[in-house]
Amino acid sequence: MEPTKSGRLLSLDVFRGITIMGMILVNNPGTWSVIYPPLKHAAWHGCTPTDWIFPFFLFIVGVAVTLSLSKRKEQGTGMVKLYGKIFYRAGMLFLLGLVMAGFWEYDLSTIRIPGVLQRIGVVYLITAILFLNFNFKTLTYIGISFLLIYWFAMTLIPVPGVGYANLEPTTNLAAWLDNLLLNGHLWSGTKVWDPEGILSTIPAISTCLMGVLTGYLLRSQKDDKEKVLQMFAYGIGAIVIGYIWDIFFPFNKSIWTSSYVMYTGGLALVFLAMCYYLIDMKGYKWWIKPFQVYGMNAITVFFASGIVGRLLFKIKVAGPDGNPMELKTYIFNNYFLSWLEPINASLAYAIVFILIWLGLMWILYAKKIFIKI
Repeated sequence: MEPTKSGRLLSLDVFRGITIMGMILVNNPGTWSVIYPPLKHAAWHGCTPTDWIFPFFLFIVGVAVTLSLSKRKEQGTGMVKLYGKIFYRAGMLFLLGLVMAGFWEYDLSTIRIPGVLQRIGVVYLITAILFLNFNFKTLTYIGISFLLIYWFAMTLIPVPGVGYANLEPTTNLAAWLDNLLLNGHLWSGTKVWDPEGILSTIPAISTCLMGVLTGYLLRSQKDDKEKVLQMFAYGIGAIVIGYIWDIFFPFNKSIWTSSYVMYTGGLALVFLAMCYYLIDMKGYKWWIKPFQVYGMNAITVFFASGIVGRLLFKIKVAGPDGNPMELKTYIFNNYFLSWLEPINASLAYAIVFILIWLGLMWILYAKKIFIKI
């Protein structure tokens, strides 16, 4: 393995950067009305490449938990200080998620409480605490138990008010719990359930724990070839288990099904294995700089691009007929839709958005500014 001078695992930074780029790409099309199918989430059951992105990031968080907390423990950092850092980071992630969700009205009576950053914060908090208190074997059992318990809960427990267990969008157990505890504070796209809801956070922790266990492998004394072979083997095994489980508990990002955890976790393992082999083992680094730039300030660029994306909807400018229109619509219509087919214009807008943020993050990277939470 060839780490960076700071001791960071270069392939993990690149993987993180690719994942964040993917998040920004799918979150910022020129128009939501025309998008290439792979850049859409599955409508309900099923899994598209877009549905890989969030679990990939949680998997990466898990790997980083093992690498960073192990290093801090070896340096003699006390447990009180470790827990303080964990709670601080989790709290900041949750707070930033609320800032994004409420921008810019901040109506506390309707603000969305769950969300991407909020889930990352909660999952990170629980995973880090588990890591500090249990060994590899116990963490494996915990991760498997969460998936089995969630499967049984979602498919066997009758939903109050419905009378039977089901996996339909508005009447499943997770949706019932979201509506019971977070009524009025859920995703505006549904209002009665949330894709980052309460119950589905349980299997999301298992996604992160898969990353933690991978971190153990990366820190082991095994040679690089054996590490890569094991990552490929475990990844392919997880994918196969996911496909088999899909028959009984279908892939579904919105309720984060157990089959979805195994399938996407397996894909993440395989992808990290490829990055590790190409970058850290073989030294093929000519292509990685843009992704490294994104990966070193991942949360910063995700948060900032999310705020700007919302700002472009809030700012109004005069349209061709003199009536006010959203700044984003104005930019899209005049600089993309005016010379491209709608679906290509929508994609081009997203790519340009990514490139603009790449330029801004490159400035931070060049100045060695890495904003940590």
